[in-house]
Amino acid sequence: MAAQTKAKPSWLKTRMAGGRQYSETKDIAGRLNTICVAGKCPNRVECWGRGTATFLICGQICTRSCKFCNTPTGRPLPLDPDEPDMVAESIRRMELRHAVITSVDRDDLKDGGAAHWVAVMRAIRRVNASTTLEVLIPDFGGEPSLLDLVLDESPDIVGHNLETVRRLTPAVRSLARYDRSLEVIRHCARRATTKTGIMVGLGETEAEVMELMDDALRAGASMLTIGQYLRPAPSLLPVSEYVAPGKFRDWKEAALLKGYRHVESGPLVRSSYHAAAIDAKG
Repeated sequence: MAAQTKAKPSWLKTRMAGGRQYSETKDIAGRLNTICVAGKCPNRVECWGRGTATFLICGQICTRSCKFCNTPTGRPLPLDPDEPDMVAESIRRMELRHAVITSVDRDDLKDGGAAHWVAVMRAIRRVNASTTLEVLIPDFGGEPSLLDLVLDESPDIVGHNLETVRRLTPAVRSLARYDRSLEVIRHCARRATTKTGIMVGLGETEAEVMELMDDALRAGASMLTIGQYLRPAPSLLPVSEYVAPGKFRDWKEAALLKGYRHVESGPLVRSSYHAAAIDAKG
């Protein structure tokens, strides 16, 4: 708890915005929902400066109230039928070779928004035939048939985040369950390259992080991201610890030795951090 009142360590400080590419990306991405803004991502300047962004679909309001997430929770508005074409056109204008799409949870919808996901993915493919597509999906209640709707569109990478270790999941994630997320990863891994991500600094132990790595790897995840939890609002969970950069390097080495194909591990790493570079490595 006390760590949250201290100044952030130097390795968590990011540079100020600037540059032509940043301004152009901000202009395009700013007309749509992005997790860059909704999640107060610390890498927004870097990513927008490189002409990349992670698009947030299915609205701005989530039906869940996870204790780490800054996305508003409540009763969402109806899905926007123009959103698929708007996202596809934004990707075209940004000339992205690798696009990342995620969404809020839509437990208010019978299909969890799966059909809308399909519409977005099809629009992107139609307008951007050469762009590789990474999706960071919700759990869709663990329903295999809904997961299959997304998988049938053949995304290049499918991500689903465990977010935190088993013990902390009930206190950190709303409605989500650790084992259900492992089942989502397992189901997706049968058909696609699968990725998961976690936050640290919430009170997890070293042994628990290693256990999570093993659990996700056994489920079929071949890519892993590890980043520092940063409290985005006073109403959310406090930071338990600011993890030093050396520990992130240790975790990356451990994960690669365990068998992960690619690992991004660092204080400012988020789910889609350097996503285009990961795709390029194949």
